[in-house]
Amino acid sequence: MGKTLHNKINKLELQQALLDEPFERVTLSFYQYAHIGNTRLFRDHFFILLDSINVFGRIYVANEGVNGQVSVPQHHLDKFREKLNQITFLENIRLNIAIDDDGKSFIKLMIKIRNKIVADGLDDETFDVTNRGTHIGAEEFNKLTEEEQAIVVDMRNHYESEVGHFKDAITPDVATFREALPLVEDMLQDKKDTPIIMYCTGGIRCEKASAYYKHRGFKNVYQLDGGIIEYARQVEQKGLDNKFVGKNFVFDDRLGERISEDVISKCHQCGKPNDDHTNCANDACHILFIQCKECAEKYDACCSSKCQDFNKLPKEERIRLRVTEEFNGTKFGKGRYKAHHKDDQLKT
Repeated sequence: MGKTLHNKINKLELQQALLDEPFERVTLSFYQYAHIGNTRLFRDHFFILLDSINVFGRIYVANEGVNGQVSVPQHHLDKFREKLNQITFLENIRLNIAIDDDGKSFIKLMIKIRNKIVADGLDDETFDVTNRGTHIGAEEFNKLTEEEQAIVVDMRNHYESEVGHFKDAITPDVATFREALPLVEDMLQDKKDTPIIMYCTGGIRCEKASAYYKHRGFKNVYQLDGGIIEYARQVEQKGLDNKFVGKNFVFDDRLGERISEDVISKCHQCGKPNDDHTNCANDACHILFIQCKECAEKYDACCSSKCQDFNKLPKEERIRLRVTEEFNGTKFGKGRYKAHHKDDQLKT
């Protein structure tokens, strides 16, 4: 049954259908660590529940739990909560509502089975994953980060922190969460008695990281409850000082939501202040990078002249050449690349 529970309509039709919808959508995320025995059975049941109320999004299911980013019709929000409450470990779960949302974050529903809901490279059998760090809200986060000895650590990747991060935070130069875990541990090896305050997008990475670092001997581990998304909501709701500068990178079609008006990054092609992520229009490349509107027009939304020229070739020739040609994104880089032509001023 699982093989038939997915959307078979082509991308262009789905995009048009989304634009034609006569109602608003709400983008939100949620996660929960739990023990799921039969992931295939759970996946199919969950798909039927959500598809019945026209939910779009990307959800990962693993034996260790669920991690989802979805788009819900606004008039079905209450029904969505009801559907989640039908599943014991998702009952009354907190939903992280998107901040800067146009309702166009997803075009279909995808629920995929994974080994883990976040790839971390850890052997969960070697430590207690439930012995996590102390959860703190926005107000306590602001107070703790003002302490002289406190260290704030961004547990996200370089392409996320490049466009936005908390003031004075350590931002590891990594492309994956798996890389960040040992790197941060090594950086803070002599700080095991110091307050360590971690944050990520919605909190899920810090759930695992905080338990791991406690296992590794760190004594004062804190994590921002609900991540940047919940922090921004509380700051606005309570009128608190906003210590986050720039954009919060998100893993849906929006690629970012603005938390402050600060633009702290630059266009990778011309160097002008800009924080708009995009994927190269050359599907054989598709690298994630920052591009301003002027460069998008100059390069036809491509990351380089090479990709721009490649995209102009006949389809048959592109198919033939992509087997042997290498582009900036051929090895799935995340913003780490160099120009192929001297007139491209791409920066890593």
